[in-house]
Amino acid sequence: MNDQPAADTARRLTTQEAARALGVKPATVYAYVSRGRLTNRRDPVGRGSTFDAGEVEALALRSRREAAAPAGELSVRTSLTLIEDDRYWFRGVDAVELASRYPYEEVAEWLWTGGPRPGARFTAPPEALAAARRAVAALPEHSGPVDRLRVAVAAAAVTDPLRFDLSEEAVLGSARSLVPTLAGALLELGAPAGDGAPVARELWSRLTAADPEPRALEVLDLALGLLTDHDLAASTLAVRVAASARAHPYAAVSAGLGALEGPLHGAAGRLAHRMLVEVLERGGAAPVVAEYLRAGRAVPGLGHRLYRGEDPRAGALFGRLADLPQAAPALAAARDVTAVMARHGLHANVDLALAVLTVSCGMRAEAGETVFAVARTAGWIAHALEEYQERPLRMRPSGQYQGPRPPQPLP
Repeated sequence: MNDQPAADTARRLTTQEAARALGVKPATVYAYVSRGRLTNRRDPVGRGSTFDAGEVEALALRSRREAAAPAGELSVRTSLTLIEDDRYWFRGVDAVELASRYPYEEVAEWLWTGGPRPGARFTAPPEALAAARRAVAALPEHSGPVDRLRVAVAAAAVTDPLRFDLSEEAVLGSARSLVPTLAGALLELGAPAGDGAPVARELWSRLTAADPEPRALEVLDLALGLLTDHDLAASTLAVRVAASARAHPYAAVSAGLGALEGPLHGAAGRLAHRMLVEVLERGGAAPVVAEYLRAGRAVPGLGHRLYRGEDPRAGALFGRLADLPQAAPALAAARDVTAVMARHGLHANVDLALAVLTVSCGMRAEAGETVFAVARTAGWIAHALEEYQERPLRMRPSGQYQGPRPPQPLP
């Protein structure tokens, strides 16, 4: 690296010069370096870094092209999740293998930082947890899981004086406290987990009154890890739009939860749970599936637009559920559903596998939504962290006006 010709040295920029050329802060220049978008070299004379002028100019050009892209052509750079050939990876690592080998907390840390954090544990600050629990307890009894989580996020946010600090260190601190706060704020149904318990154990007592059998807890932890992120789903895009406007991480998570309230994203687990219960009650999938098809309704828990075959998350959960004796009836019902629908070319997705878990462990129909939302909070934070390093307000497409041309008379 030190044997470059003098001409090359003359074309190098200081950090301040690179920042001006890119239209960003100096800290963002180093963020580009850490994400592999720029390379730097220590200045042998000064104490800073220098940057190749051509590389900086190329990055600035790409940024200008992105800013000028027409509406409908938004492209979001991300180093988090790749979905390809019926598999998915977190930062280049097979996500199924990662979630199968490491607990949810360590999967989250990998997604946030790209580095291992063995033995990671998340702790809810007492003040935030107390505020979130009071807020959730004040809701009507019929409130849904996402209702409760949105209120818990808002309550936790106002107890965090550092929420407006968007530095990586501060955002990570908020993330490590928010996830357990969400799990701990929900109403308790079973035996308390105790202080410092893993997220899966804390969440278990909010989902079912059943005893936390170790193998069942392992399946829940696996589900959390598998669901941590899944590229740019609707809720994740909402999070990135909020982060682009420099909303603090709690507000960004609230945006994700808002998108999750829609019937087309996040609610399928509840439908799959109810379908499995009906299959078990009627002794077979054929009559249940027939009623769905006759009514022109999609059979829940089947098909995914990003996978041609079985959702890899479903495959991993089915494999672990097969070792859970109490899951055998629900697992057989799920297999029956997929066999009946095989002629339509539809395969099981993660909602069907989640339904096997929720049915077999005595959880309510909405438990799958709760698992999804708590798990995905870590992914939303990861995307917010990425977006904070991008140009502010870049996700501002232009509207294609199709109304009457002005001037028009006043009504």
